[in-house]
Amino acid sequence: MSEAAQTLTVVIPLRVKPRGGRKAMLTPGVLALERRQDITLIKAVARAFRWRRMLESGQFATIKDLAAAEKINSSYVSRVLRLTLLAPDIVEAILDGRQPEGVTLPGLMERSPERWDEQHA
Repeated sequence: MSEAAQTLTVVIPLRVKPRGGRKAMLTPGVLALERRQDITLIKAVARAFRWRRMLESGQFATIKDLAAAEKINSSYVSRVLRLTLLAPDIVEAILDGRQPEGVTLPGLMERSPERWDEQHA
């Protein structure tokens, strides 16, 4: 390089991908193997178990009472509560960021099989 103006160009291949309502940059190689934690999904799972605990403890008698206290729609509370019916290893995978590609909150809030072994399909 000469004493004149020096320019250094660095090229890093990136791929932008939506994750949990946000855009994440994915790089090839080692960094691509890092956890894919979906914060929206993790918060929903935590909220579901918290709400279930509130209902089981008797803090709220019905889902409607809980929804009113949380100032949200009772239908939404019911759909989020379905996350507590997921197989324990699926919940663990979500919390660890090891959920399969394409697993999203709207997809999990739909009706899923009751049997844990059928949920893996």
